[in-house]
Amino acid sequence: MSLSWNNHGLPFLPGNTFRDVTKSAFHRQQTLTYNNGCAMPRRPTVGIGQEPLISEQLTEQEISNLIFKTPVMAYSKGTASHFVPSYVALDKKVLRYFAYFTEDVQTSPDEQFRVRRVVIQYFLEDDTMLVYEPTVENSGLQQGMRLKRQRIPKTKNGAYYLWTDLNIGVDLEIFGVKYHITHCDAFTKDFMERKGIIVNDPEPMPVDLYTQRRKIPQQCYTTPSKPGRMYQFLTMDGKVLRFFALLEGIDSVDCEIRPVIIRYYLADDTVDIREILGPNCGRENTPFLLRRQRLPKKIKPETFPSSVMEISQNEVDEYYSPKDFHVGQSITLLSHHFLLYDCDGFTKDYYQKNYPEMEMKPLEVPKKVYPLRDRNKEIPPYNGFGSLEDSLQNCLHLIPEPPKKDVLKMLMNDHKVLRYSARLDPQNPANEGRRFILSYYLSNDMISIFEKPTRNSGYLRGMFLEKARVPKPGSTVENPQFYSPADFAIGATLDVFNHRFVLTDADRYVLTYLESISSEIPSETLNSIRHKLGVEMSNNKPTEQNEGEVEEP
Repeated sequence: MSLSWNNHGLPFLPGNTFRDVTKSAFHRQQTLTYNNGCAMPRRPTVGIGQEPLISEQLTEQEISNLIFKTPVMAYSKGTASHFVPSYVALDKKVLRYFAYFTEDVQTSPDEQFRVRRVVIQYFLEDDTMLVYEPTVENSGLQQGMRLKRQRIPKTKNGAYYLWTDLNIGVDLEIFGVKYHITHCDAFTKDFMERKGIIVNDPEPMPVDLYTQRRKIPQQCYTTPSKPGRMYQFLTMDGKVLRFFALLEGIDSVDCEIRPVIIRYYLADDTVDIREILGPNCGRENTPFLLRRQRLPKKIKPETFPSSVMEISQNEVDEYYSPKDFHVGQSITLLSHHFLLYDCDGFTKDYYQKNYPEMEMKPLEVPKKVYPLRDRNKEIPPYNGFGSLEDSLQNCLHLIPEPPKKDVLKMLMNDHKVLRYSARLDPQNPANEGRRFILSYYLSNDMISIFEKPTRNSGYLRGMFLEKARVPKPGSTVENPQFYSPADFAIGATLDVFNHRFVLTDADRYVLTYLESISSEIPSETLNSIRHKLGVEMSNNKPTEQNEGEVEEP
């Protein structure tokens, strides 16, 4: 409502109101807005139709008359005195006080009570109050509105709290909760002082001990000087120190010395011990004397009474480390004495790099120690069945495994074949006219022989020798020597399983390939092929395999 709605001093009754006909906007200003996604109220600045508010046009004296005096209507000569109701004059005028209350905490060892801050608002237009608690982030408490806007009873007789009952330092008991007012805002202080009320000095807000402790920065931990366990695992995984040692037996009268292998895993500082069992030693097939585990070096002194249980990490002062294993000296592991007499190459390099002051000198093995198992002496002689590599796997493994192959060589030389023409050595006149094609496969060093058809020879054409590795005459089973491209010279005689073949011709691709590896091929072999193919020394150019003179089988 505005003063310009009725400017003739008439009562505000139907038929006595006049409005400005030139105005066309009568909407009310919005009093709600959004801040960070939350609906927030705001105080209107203008009235209906963009007219000024009555509360903004009243003076302090007029407001005082509205609060402390009851307006009396006096009619004279058909006119009424000017009257503005209190709910219009005091609209949006609120007194704001800051207070707190304490809450007992019985379930936490860190605090006995909690200080919770609140804001009390007193609305002058209808003597109502509300109490809300400002939200604190990550507090874990249910905060916000504690008491909705309403009139607060002061006594049981029906009296209510008024703005005259509020002051700094006063305790307000509202529905069983005692709020202590500590200070107020500037508008509230100025309003009360103009009404003749002395405002007490503001009091400091008490500090919540738990909240204050949370503001203290926590202790910062710096990275340790030495690498952690995860870094050790990532950098040392698969790296093992291997020592050859002697264990003095405790199960025999003559104190037998037993050879063992001690392995130290650098990834997690664990140790295992494996016994070397000789042939027909009479011991059970349990080679591990100690399963993989961390070995304690120094244990904390026990307190009485104590029980015998597994040793935990908290009871160990120090574990064994690589610096405790010194070749040439004795070491005690779980009450057993071991003499370290040697180590492998990786272990020597590790100590030279990380512990240069430790000298790793190997010792001579005593005669009483069982020798290491010599597999070559236990392998029976080759019986001629199958290939030499396949037969060897039956001797090395209970379940034979396929022999290892040079995968890189197979991929690089796949489908590369050297072909030669050959004939049988004419020891028997019946073999005089037989002709053969000898193929050498570079991927696996195997040889196959195909017999060409010959008229009226009495022999059928076809495969004479399947793919096989052909050993040279005079080679032994222990140290076999096989034919290679360096042995295939024109005119050379090859002994293939008691059959003698003489090489008579070669494919042009053979010359191209041998010239690419001329450093590994004898000059006599290259010259014989050049002479046969009629190639000069200066015209050695690589050609395709299909350009050769050897016919396809």
